[in-house]
Amino acid sequence: MSSNPPDLRPDLARARVSETNRPGQPTIGMVSLGCPKALVDSERILTRLRAEGYGISPDYSGADAVIVNTCGFLDSAKAESLEAIGEALNENGKVIVTGCLGAEPDYITGAHPKVLAVTGPHQYEQVLDAVHSAVPPDPNPFVDLLPASGVSLTPRHFSYLKISEGCNHACKFCIIPDMRGKLASRPAHAILREAEKLVENGVKELLVISQDTSAYGLDRKYSTHPWKDREVRSHITDLSRELGQLGAWVRLHYVYPYPHVRDLIPLMAEGLILPYLDIPFQHSHPDTLKRMARPAAGAKTLDEIAKWRETCPDITLRSTFIVGYPGETEAEFQHLLDWMDEAQLDRVGCFQYENVDGARSNALPDHVPEEVKQDRWDRFMEKAQAISEAKLAAKVGQVMDVIIDDIDEDGIATCRTKADAPEIDGNLFIDEGTEGLSVGEIVSVEVDEAGEYDLWGRLV
Repeated sequence: MSSNPPDLRPDLARARVSETNRPGQPTIGMVSLGCPKALVDSERILTRLRAEGYGISPDYSGADAVIVNTCGFLDSAKAESLEAIGEALNENGKVIVTGCLGAEPDYITGAHPKVLAVTGPHQYEQVLDAVHSAVPPDPNPFVDLLPASGVSLTPRHFSYLKISEGCNHACKFCIIPDMRGKLASRPAHAILREAEKLVENGVKELLVISQDTSAYGLDRKYSTHPWKDREVRSHITDLSRELGQLGAWVRLHYVYPYPHVRDLIPLMAEGLILPYLDIPFQHSHPDTLKRMARPAAGAKTLDEIAKWRETCPDITLRSTFIVGYPGETEAEFQHLLDWMDEAQLDRVGCFQYENVDGARSNALPDHVPEEVKQDRWDRFMEKAQAISEAKLAAKVGQVMDVIIDDIDEDGIATCRTKADAPEIDGNLFIDEGTEGLSVGEIVSVEVDEAGEYDLWGRLV
């Protein structure tokens, strides 16, 4: 559950950083682990380095040093980060570590004492200082020109748009506030300016991310900022409305279900933003939620979901859940299964509870045995799969727009519908008549086959 998707690993995914480097130009490689929020950090670091005259290497051997952007959320993710650091040391030798695990420098240097430097998450200046020390810059102002779009580690047609950092919640199983701090929102005009440049440079889909997207602007007291010929409030509803006018798909991730989320649904019904909400419910039983230190509003959540669907019948709801949380009884788990039957969520992920160093949940009594966690995970996924299969079967015969992510050598196009986020949701495949199509294009298809998580269709 913690493995890093290969498409988010620039060193594995043939990231588009292949500009021809001039002779003698210092080059830096990047390994980006963890979530899309970390990927945005990696892109910002590489963009800054590119602006200073560094070349970007897609592999270890062509780099004068390697930056490893780590994940430290789960113990398994920490192990993966240490493994990636070790691999970079073996392949290159000069390694700078940053990211969430960088908040624990002794943990890293204890395992890998030869790393050149360790910095914490979103500490861009410290990373640059470490790079300068390891590989002095040698810019040539006549040829080292940064493209307006910066360095992107995702395909040209979609881009993650980070709107805030940190989180004000104190969920007992999570240490993100300890690593990344309290909520710190970007001003609205800065986000809109970045989004506009991305769209101007060919991005067709903006994936809005943060630790708590629906809390955006709370720390700024929803301040207003000049944008174009108007003032825009730093609030997720106002920001979404403005993003929706740029001509790209706008997809919202990590939306905590505050009451004001209902104000986003009309924007989806109007077609301004995609009818898609990624909401981390985590559980349904009020006692489990209380032990998690999350609001216990399972029943009210079902009512809210019903209202969302009444306003926007096409809305897709994605969520993640934790099974085997300390103290979870069989009755509490059955409550979650019953809640799933009622909620009928479209896209669902599930994790078995895992202790994380520094998390308060570690000290809770009645930890669930591993074999019980596995059994509950199996039963939960069986339920989620059945719901997904039925929902996808109901789409056969429908005509819908899809965005093309890839066309392989056999001409099979891998696409996504408006209900599918990259990396985490399903796909729609077109296996004939794809001549003349290109990656990033949005086309209309008629769905003619459905599976458990994916669809197949033909061009209309």
